[in-house]
Amino acid sequence: MAAKTKSYYDYIELWKELMREHKGIIPQMKDDRAEEAFWASMVEKKKRHTVDPYAQVVQCELLSLLDSNDHVLEIGPGWGNYTFTIGNKVRKLTCVDSSESILRFLESQVATKNIQNIKLEHGKWEEWGVPEKYDVVFGFNCYYRMYDIGTTLRKMNDSATRLAIVGMTTGPEKPHYMELYRMGYKINLRRRDYIHILNVLYQLGIMANCRIIKLQSKKSYSSYEELIRDNTTKILDTHYNGHEVETIINQYVSEKKGIYEYVYPFHAALIYWNPVCI
Repeated sequence: MAAKTKSYYDYIELWKELMREHKGIIPQMKDDRAEEAFWASMVEKKKRHTVDPYAQVVQCELLSLLDSNDHVLEIGPGWGNYTFTIGNKVRKLTCVDSSESILRFLESQVATKNIQNIKLEHGKWEEWGVPEKYDVVFGFNCYYRMYDIGTTLRKMNDSATRLAIVGMTTGPEKPHYMELYRMGYKINLRRRDYIHILNVLYQLGIMANCRIIKLQSKKSYSSYEELIRDNTTKILDTHYNGHEVETIINQYVSEKKGIYEYVYPFHAALIYWNPVCI
């Protein structure tokens, strides 16, 4: 008798496998103390709230999905790329984040901006006891640390009454990395992407919508050494031809008065759906 085979692919298990780094190690962001230290160092550099340039473009698409009377739950707001823009549009915004450093930073910015409708909660989304239903549940780039992605997305679905929204930045990778990859270099390419989220939702029985937003990144460097250092971090080869790598990088860089600029395209994905019974 022929052996039975799976009739479907398990995208939830695939996500867990892809969460491992190239050496097979689960990244430090599964370690709460390491993650808190990471965010504390990031916040220390962020003296006041400023929106990342790409987020300003994404905000326009996001706001079109929100209603003024919504109570929105934002998961993992970080330093507030979307928080205050959402707060200024909707009736009420609740934010839940696992980092105390992030919450202290956001609290200071809420006070500075004198916004009255934002509530901050401390907790990991996977473990946080959802106290009520929300019109919209939203998270952007907060899924990197969430191992059980099926539970994460199911909880978003079950906590929303009108809409659940997953946002992620996506590729392509910087073009010099892709060129080096085609040449045979080992490159630490992105392992999990928005398409994996879509597939997990499909596995859960959710047919989600997806908007792809065109973006552009412009990185500036005050020295050539800084340029090269920042653009070789994804090369996994222990030994490589430095001159060859620099030649490839320089194809995508312009220099003016000692400032080096690297401009390249990338995208964001907004995945959204009306809650369903699953």
